[in-house]
Amino acid sequence: MNLAHAEFEYDPEDPEGYRAGRYQPGPAVGATRTGVSVYEMPPGQAVCPYHYEYTEEEWLLVLDGEVEVRRPQGTELLGPQELVYFATGPEGAHGIRNAGEGTARVLMFSNAVELSATVYPDSDKVGVYPPGERHLFRRGDAVDYYEGE
Repeated sequence: MNLAHAEFEYDPEDPEGYRAGRYQPGPAVGATRTGVSVYEMPPGQAVCPYHYEYTEEEWLLVLDGEVEVRRPQGTELLGPQELVYFATGPEGAHGIRNAGEGTARVLMFSNAVELSATVYPDSDKVGVYPPGERHLFRRGDAVDYYEGE
């Protein structure tokens, strides 16, 4: 497949600042243990909120444009052909935003897991993602292990 001809899907419900298109080639070839997404970001738009994963290691490869990558150590600008790794846990927290004046494209790849958990430090939320489901909670809404039993 040729990524130059990728057809990006944009979610009309994404809020301003997070309006990135996504192309996932894996389903077309039957990939089940690895995930690849190519994102197309207009200027000023981000892939998703700053977050870290508990179950997925992720990689980012800049294809076109200039992107700002936020990590716990700070923010850096990356250009075409630059590659960065995001570990699981808080040390792998990241956010990716188009910092340039033109459209930016990045490729992200990771191991694919059936059940994932993601933390969003800026909004103090936790996301739990069983297959086909999406559940987000504020950490302050936590209950005792035995509550309701």
